[in-house]
Amino acid sequence: MGETSSTILQWLEHQESLAPLLFIAIHLLRPLLFLPVMLVCITGGVLFGPIAGTAYSVVGTMLSSLLFYRTIRLLPSGFDRLKGLKEKWLNKHARLSVQQVAILRLVPFIHFHLLSYCLLEISSDFKSYTKSSLFANLPLAVVYTSVGQWLSLFSIPAMILFSAGLIAVCFFIRKKCEVVLWSDFFQTPSSRAG
Repeated sequence: MGETSSTILQWLEHQESLAPLLFIAIHLLRPLLFLPVMLVCITGGVLFGPIAGTAYSVVGTMLSSLLFYRTIRLLPSGFDRLKGLKEKWLNKHARLSVQQVAILRLVPFIHFHLLSYCLLEISSDFKSYTKSSLFANLPLAVVYTSVGQWLSLFSIPAMILFSAGLIAVCFFIRKKCEVVLWSDFFQTPSSRAG
């Protein structure tokens, strides 16, 4: 993965006018190249500076989110896999808020499209999903593009502490109520046996 990213960086440096479009395309191809979002955003800051890099990262992550919205419904196995992964990590009926997703996007090891799935669950339509994605992707692009070089200098324990802090903040801004379905609360005798 390190060789792939350094090769892409060197190639992008020599593509002056096409570099922004190629950088945005890398955001779209990122899942196929197994590149973390954090690394791509940091690269944008190094190549284009904090302002242009942030703008290109916002465009790239937004296009990636919109592509996810359009393709996830065509791939039922991917949809079911993300649903199972979400249920494994969260309560079956838990719904993350847009603010929580925005904070969790800053945690390096949380899957980008799992959080996109969480946004999909709370969005009523494409327009709502687009607004939520923009709000959730903006902090990611700003932090990792502008302050990305500084964050990359963290040691592993400091990065774990930073991630734990973000998760704690997410816990404190959660919705304070939980919905329990009638069928889950009052199980029938036959469902308790199975």
